[in-house]
Amino acid sequence: MDNVVTLVVLLLVVLFVVTVIIRTIRIVPQATAVIVERLGRYSRTLDAGLHFLVPFIDKVRANVDLREQVVSFPPQPVITSDNLVVSIDTVIYYQPTDPKSATYEIANYIQGIEQLTVTTLRNVIGSLDLEQTLTSRDQINGQLRGVLDEATGRWGIRVNRVELKAIDPPASVQDSMEKQMRAERDRRAAILNAEGLKQSQILTAEGEKQSSILRAEGAAQAAILRSQGEAKAITQVFDAIHRGDPDPKLLAYQYLQTLPQIAKGDANKVWIVPSELNDALKGFGSMFAAHGGTGPGSGAAPRPPREEPQTHFEEVVLEDPDEALRRARAEAEGATRDAEGATRLGRDG
Repeated sequence: MDNVVTLVVLLLVVLFVVTVIIRTIRIVPQATAVIVERLGRYSRTLDAGLHFLVPFIDKVRANVDLREQVVSFPPQPVITSDNLVVSIDTVIYYQPTDPKSATYEIANYIQGIEQLTVTTLRNVIGSLDLEQTLTSRDQINGQLRGVLDEATGRWGIRVNRVELKAIDPPASVQDSMEKQMRAERDRRAAILNAEGLKQSQILTAEGEKQSSILRAEGAAQAAILRSQGEAKAITQVFDAIHRGDPDPKLLAYQYLQTLPQIAKGDANKVWIVPSELNDALKGFGSMFAAHGGTGPGSGAAPRPPREEPQTHFEEVVLEDPDEALRRARAEAEGATRDAEGATRLGRDG
């Protein structure tokens, strides 16, 4: 019996010693602060490392995480200045800077930050209409951060950033905004299509104009070249005839060669021989009787040489086709630039 009592007492002593050791030694992790109270009053703040406490006298009140914290608050209904209810989600980035104040100045600083954010957000949004609320996020974030930082400073909390995660207007307003945006996009598309069609028609008209000009210039140059060629051909034939000095006999022979061509064709049933043909045939017969015409043994007096006719044709100077093409292209580019400038002025206007 005495052995059992001794064993129990020994176990109690060991348990007491272990408890004292556990209460005496305190290891604080990095980025954590421990608030210690002695006999119910604040004693000190323990930083990271190994610390020793007085058992049953010193007591750990709270462990404060010194890292930056992120907390997302649920959507809050807020009324704008134009009496529209919008739902706003907020995200707060904060960091405890004074563990003692965060422990003793406020019971729950997370709840305090949430309520302060809601009230400040309603005050800020209440002075803005819906359009300003949707387009002024940076301004709202700045005002919220200023108010929260000032109020939470005495709590030992520093608010680093405040972000509006979502701003959701009513469903009816969203539907109206979508219709307005769709109508605006349709209007812009119609304007762009009209401008494109106008530009296309302008360029097509300018192209047809320049094409017509070039075709007309080409036809004119072709006609001039043909007329010059025909003029040169006639001049050469005329000069050849006069240099050959044909007599009536040769002309009669050519006339006889032309007669079969006149008789060709089914429509030529009757054709008339002119009276001058008799004179031509007489001359042709006398030519054969003379055995060679005006040769040395013919006995006929040689005809004196006829002077060469002096023909002068004015040379026509044509414009270079390449130069005309470049000039037409330059005019087309100038008309295109004028059309683009008029379109730009109409769009800016």
